[in-house]
Amino acid sequence: MIFIRSIPRLFFVLPVAILFASRASAEDSALIRVLLAPPAEQPAQIRSLLNEEDARIRPTLEAWRSGEIYIHTLPDGQRIPFTLSATANPDGTRNALSIETGQPLTAPADPAAPDAPPAPLAFQAKAVTSIETNAAIRRAIRDVSQVVDLADPSSAIRRAAAERLGMTQRPDYLPLLEARLTREKNRAVRRALGDGVALINLKNGNDTEKIAAIQQLQASHHLGVVTQLKEIVARGDVRPADPTLSPALVRAARTAITSIEHHYMWVNFWGTAFRGLSLSSVLLVTALGLAITYGLMGVINMAHGEIMVVGAYATYVTQNLFAGWFGAGGAGYNYYFLAALPVSFLAAALVGLVLERSVIQWLYRRPLESLLATWGVSLALQQGFRTVFGPANVQINSPAWLRGNIEIADLTLTWNRIFVIAFAVVVVAGAWLLLNRTRFGLYIRAVTQNRAMASCMGVRTERVNMLTFAFGSGLAGLAGACLAQIGNVGPGLGQSHIVDCFMVVVSGGVGSLAGTVYAALGIGSIDQILQPFLGAVMGKILVLVAIILFLQWKPGGLFPTRNRSLD
Repeated sequence: MIFIRSIPRLFFVLPVAILFASRASAEDSALIRVLLAPPAEQPAQIRSLLNEEDARIRPTLEAWRSGEIYIHTLPDGQRIPFTLSATANPDGTRNALSIETGQPLTAPADPAAPDAPPAPLAFQAKAVTSIETNAAIRRAIRDVSQVVDLADPSSAIRRAAAERLGMTQRPDYLPLLEARLTREKNRAVRRALGDGVALINLKNGNDTEKIAAIQQLQASHHLGVVTQLKEIVARGDVRPADPTLSPALVRAARTAITSIEHHYMWVNFWGTAFRGLSLSSVLLVTALGLAITYGLMGVINMAHGEIMVVGAYATYVTQNLFAGWFGAGGAGYNYYFLAALPVSFLAAALVGLVLERSVIQWLYRRPLESLLATWGVSLALQQGFRTVFGPANVQINSPAWLRGNIEIADLTLTWNRIFVIAFAVVVVAGAWLLLNRTRFGLYIRAVTQNRAMASCMGVRTERVNMLTFAFGSGLAGLAGACLAQIGNVGPGLGQSHIVDCFMVVVSGGVGSLAGTVYAALGIGSIDQILQPFLGAVMGKILVLVAIILFLQWKPGGLFPTRNRSLD
């Protein structure tokens, strides 16, 4: 059966008018026969609509319950159910739209002007009387409206309807769910229907049916039934001789509780690990540029986090431009993020280039002075963000192709986080190719290992410094664009990431690409896994203590780079 979503009462006419443009006789539709039936027969006929394949049933019943269905009688005595259009005419009247066809009803032809086009019938809303309802009719409409979504074309709506009806545990829904279960093809919907049948049997069945229901809910890891199962176990412990609770039923409930809770313990663990992996991916892309520039120049860039925020705000500006050009609901709007990636890279690289030429180039190999100078730059950038974009977080919406999620064994994986992880892999691969397969990468490695010798061999070290700093800043901008898809963007965003970035760089090994990858994935994931147990603050402290102890053991990090600055 084909049905459409429940629609607000003011606009329920629109889908009817779109879906049904052909005119038909009132006697051809079961829905029309229900509307024209005597009031005493209408409740039974309303319930019979569950067997009909008619997308007009839900909106028409909702309108009937709201008093928005009327009857127009033609000169030949034929009665036609209709509703009034959502928009009014200039004189305040509203056109009459046939329930059967969705088309406007027309007035009889004027004998004085037989060739004139028929005029639509229009009424004042207060001048027409709606079809009457009584308590029995309203109950029938309510019952049908609650279960009609089981036949919706959308599997998500069918699944939600099955879950909703099952949670009511009303025995009168059991035949409907069982009948739908025999016809359902979608695996997820079948599972929801089976769980719904089990929930109803758990409350209303005999011991055999209850035990079978518990086993079904245990197999599907139904979290919503745990409370009810705990009540059964508690009653069995308090009153072991209760004849309504057999020992087998209590054992089955206790086993199901253990199984479901164990399952969701692992679901929560892997869900936290997945979120940690996505945040680690952003941290990796951010720290990658910092590792290259710090290893090359020995500059502690405290403004690196704010350069990342430049990329995030560049994404926000690109989103607003696309919304202005194509509209927030336009098809072109969904491609704004593809344009925001190069824009965020270029914007952050430009800021980094200006910073290097104006400040950094005078502070090479002077860590303390560079730390203080770039910290001042970071404060200036934060204030600039507040002045231009305001102190509050800005709203950045994911494009349609990054919304939604997939479920694997009750583990929800969102598309935006999957994209961030995949994008980080691409960025790392691109950075490796740049450093190991291009002439520019050769220059970077040469200057990092021995600046004086590289200069003697003709390498323009100042140019390498400038372009490398711009490249590292561009990577931070890409990280900001990705972070905008999974977190909030505000002026203080950079300060919450700069410390983590330096921990990654130092623990991974200054200038080491592989060390940066391992350290970012380890620090980000472990931090997220510890937070649910220890809290955000204690989790961060424990990670920091672990890094300090690790550096006491290996001061050069995981993969130390041998150069004159480390000798």
